[in-house]
Amino acid sequence: MPGHRAAPPAGHPGAGGPRVRTAGHVIVDALAAHGVQRAYLVPGESFLEVLDGLVDSGVEAVVCRHEGGAAYMAEAEGKLLRRPGVAMVTRGPGAANAHVGLHTAWQDSTPLVLFVGLIPFGHRDREAFQEFDPKAWFESGAKRVMVLDQAERASAVVAEAMFAAVSGRPGPVVVGLPEDVLRQPVDATPHPPIPVASGGMTAHDVAVLSEALSRASRPLFVTGGNDWSPQAAAALTGWLERHRLPAAAEWRTEGTVPFDSPSYVGPIGYGRPKPTYDLLEETDLLVFVGTVPGDAITNGFVARQDWGKENFLVTMDPSLRGRSGPVSYQIVAKPDAFVRDLLTVELAVRDEWATWTERMRREQEAFAALPPAQPADGPARVDTLMANLVPGLPADAMVTFGAGEHTNWAHRYFPTRGYASMISARNGSMGYSIPSAVAASLIHPGRRVVTIAGDGEFLMNGQELATAAQYGATPLVVVVDNAEYGTIRTHQERHHPGRVSGTQLRNPDFALLARAYGGFGVRAEHDAQVPGALAAALRAIDEDGTFALVHLVVEQRAQAY
Repeated sequence: MPGHRAAPPAGHPGAGGPRVRTAGHVIVDALAAHGVQRAYLVPGESFLEVLDGLVDSGVEAVVCRHEGGAAYMAEAEGKLLRRPGVAMVTRGPGAANAHVGLHTAWQDSTPLVLFVGLIPFGHRDREAFQEFDPKAWFESGAKRVMVLDQAERASAVVAEAMFAAVSGRPGPVVVGLPEDVLRQPVDATPHPPIPVASGGMTAHDVAVLSEALSRASRPLFVTGGNDWSPQAAAALTGWLERHRLPAAAEWRTEGTVPFDSPSYVGPIGYGRPKPTYDLLEETDLLVFVGTVPGDAITNGFVARQDWGKENFLVTMDPSLRGRSGPVSYQIVAKPDAFVRDLLTVELAVRDEWATWTERMRREQEAFAALPPAQPADGPARVDTLMANLVPGLPADAMVTFGAGEHTNWAHRYFPTRGYASMISARNGSMGYSIPSAVAASLIHPGRRVVTIAGDGEFLMNGQELATAAQYGATPLVVVVDNAEYGTIRTHQERHHPGRVSGTQLRNPDFALLARAYGGFGVRAEHDAQVPGALAAALRAIDEDGTFALVHLVVEQRAQAY
């Protein structure tokens, strides 16, 4: 009858006593026990029992508009918290749409757990509605792919997935959830979290590294990856500064050594400024911490390939997956453990170290010096926006972005003053900017979160501004509209000059779109409008508690460097 609630089935919470719950509810309990605060999801009937378990769990269900956006948000959370971000999607099309986030997590070494609802156990291998084989789809791009075929293992599978995502070199894990298995009652006793080994330097490691540093004239540290704590990043910075030693940042991971540290000498990766590219050949000792010299750092496996060069690699991945060039010595340690042991190493500071570091630091300071804040005549410019934005940023401001030439303005000018203040996709994945900004704002509601998006990139996941409005995320969104896929146009002009094909765009009014989603939007076509548009957007965030979007209509072929 209307308004009457039927008694819960046997084994459902409320019917079987405090220690008996359905497998779907136990999964949520296990996530909460592992410290998960939110799950980014697009709902599906295949995991209704998990959705029901989220209702009273303390784990917030962040309902997204596309599975790719949900996976990106979870991946960004994994970067920010060093704990697996959690995404939930349904079978077949939902799983396919989420695959882009898995690829990002795989190449960026980000802990991520993707839960995928599946068809009932008994329907397998009959081409049931939305059926697919999760292991065949995902095993080449995930650390593990598990399927919950035994309901009583619900809590254990969550513990194993969370452990696999963070142990060794972090990465994505996929957990398949057959919908009928989720409804089965199980013992609700939780499986405890599995401890994660962090490695560290042995006495021999300390001696070898100390000796290598002592005889190096031009040593250089390169920080990277997402497996840092803010405390370890700050401790490394202090050690480097005391020893007058330099550090560069892996592409799109700036902030581990702060932007304004006298030891920070700039980013190394695609589109790098030339001085830091030259460093790879000049330095007589490279120490990579949290990353390896891969494709982007070595400019397509070209730089630092001389086997007579000395490279120390600090990583928890014994296989050194993705590395290029010489390996002189490997230290098996996560960044925090390495820094803990590095602090015991005290070396005499050499004048040539100080001279080497100061030279590179001057080059970085010149590269990052802000352009004039006074607008110029003509179309809007990102230079003008950055010159007006950066001086007013708080010390803990952070930036997110996806892929494209527009990201180079952040690389050059944004003051990343701590870990993690730059969140991006090192696999060059477009569409990452808006989801990552939404996640960052939800995780750190008191911080100034800025995202810089290209016009083509924005339209891949811009609909997640609806998620921002729904859950109170307040990022500042800058859309750089040059009416083209700029990176591809640059390559096109290099290989087929004057023959423009497949790169030109006709765009909507992004400011109107932002307002339609429930936020603030302002359009700047002329450079004189840029300071006022930025000021209005920041006021909307601070006074109205909404996200704000600045639509910059810029000239084609304008570049940061």
